[in-house]
Amino acid sequence: MGEIRTAVPAQRGTCGSGRIPVVPGFAVVDRGAAGSAEASPKERGKALRGRVPRSSHGRLELAAGRPDAVRAVEESSRGRVAALAPIRVGRMAATPFAFLRGAAGLMAHDLAGTPVTGVGAQICGDAHAANFGLYGDARGGLVIDLNDFDETVVGPWEWDVKRLATSLVLAGREAGADEDVCRAAAFGTVGAYRRTMRLLARMPVLDAWNAIADEELVSHTDARDLVGTLERVSEKARNNTSARFAAKATEECPCGGRRFVDAPPVLRRVPDAEAAAVAASLGAYTETLPEDRLPLLARYAIQDVAFRVVGTGSVGTRSYVVLLLDHRSEPLVLQVKEARPSALVPYLPRVGFPVAEVAHEGRRVVSGQKRMQVVSDSLLGWTTVEGRPYQVRQFRNRKGSVDPAALSADQIDDYGRMTGALLARAHAHSADPRLIAGYCGKGDELDEAVARFAVAYADRTEADHADLVAAVRSGRIAAELGV
Repeated sequence: MGEIRTAVPAQRGTCGSGRIPVVPGFAVVDRGAAGSAEASPKERGKALRGRVPRSSHGRLELAAGRPDAVRAVEESSRGRVAALAPIRVGRMAATPFAFLRGAAGLMAHDLAGTPVTGVGAQICGDAHAANFGLYGDARGGLVIDLNDFDETVVGPWEWDVKRLATSLVLAGREAGADEDVCRAAAFGTVGAYRRTMRLLARMPVLDAWNAIADEELVSHTDARDLVGTLERVSEKARNNTSARFAAKATEECPCGGRRFVDAPPVLRRVPDAEAAAVAASLGAYTETLPEDRLPLLARYAIQDVAFRVVGTGSVGTRSYVVLLLDHRSEPLVLQVKEARPSALVPYLPRVGFPVAEVAHEGRRVVSGQKRMQVVSDSLLGWTTVEGRPYQVRQFRNRKGSVDPAALSADQIDDYGRMTGALLARAHAHSADPRLIAGYCGKGDELDEAVARFAVAYADRTEADHADLVAAVRSGRIAAELGV
């Protein structure tokens, strides 16, 4: 018995945790400045200001050999369904705000020539103001967050911030706001990001991880003018369900069940062999889901498959909707959407971010989404169809969105602050908020710099958009407008 050693309180002047070895996957015990020569994350963030001054983020210098807008659009269309390219061009040609949404790769090319801190995070890669929205959680509630992750990668956090700020300037211009309002929207977006990151850095880790519940978001960002708009969008989102989509997009079959109805060019039925390949891929998809979701899907039968054209930046990718019915003929619709390599990948090594080999692009998208959102689609997974990678998710899962370009001048700044806060929360899941907060600081130097960049890049985007419109009018590139 005398050889059995029991835990005893630490002796005065010693630390009990000193008896615990370093465990992989956990932080090393932080003894504070007095007990460690290593600087804290906050101090390391502050030190970065010497190497990359916050004011330097206002600089925009386009590299020689930059592709023109038309060539950039053509290059980004390679590998997509060629017949759909004119729809994508038409949507991008609608406005500069829409052009930016479809030009994540071109902006990444330009961002690679701007200062970067070297601090990585799981970034959206397309943190455009139109890529935030409402969606349903597993219990029927609504959450608001980033909702497009096609380009997600580990990269410089400031790339997302600059893209978001630029899109707010363009949204304000399209809405008819004066230039001071547009610049203020960008400034407020970055300020909300910075203040939210500082807030998260001060909170207990678990609280920060789940921070900024939706009911608190408007008050946190002082976005009171948005309340009415968000309420209207929420009401509409609650009705945006699989059942509603199926009621409009399907018909009863003579032999029972339901099938999709052609609605060109957005929705079309597919040949039997193509439908069978998509349906068969759902077997592999179920293997990517948590085990507790399998009994749920096992109660649905697959009825039909159709091809459906998706949003601006994704037009031309292969995307299907799959109709499932339960024992009461109540529908659930899944979207099976092709996952292409992130448009940011060619530019990350230029700024010191090596790109890891991706085994499956659908898995990359899903994993990135789960790393950035507080609540994700409970049926999110991935699969492969005829050798191509796809992501799978619920379709019309009570989704709703605010059109930033349709907001009034007093709302655009509120929307910017709200999305800036959401972006900070998303980044803080993979990057230490203390590190980024240490760099951003208390003052508005970063806010001023990025707002200056956003105005300059919005001007560049308007010029790119004008070049694309001219090319459409001259016949250099085909466009189908209004689709």
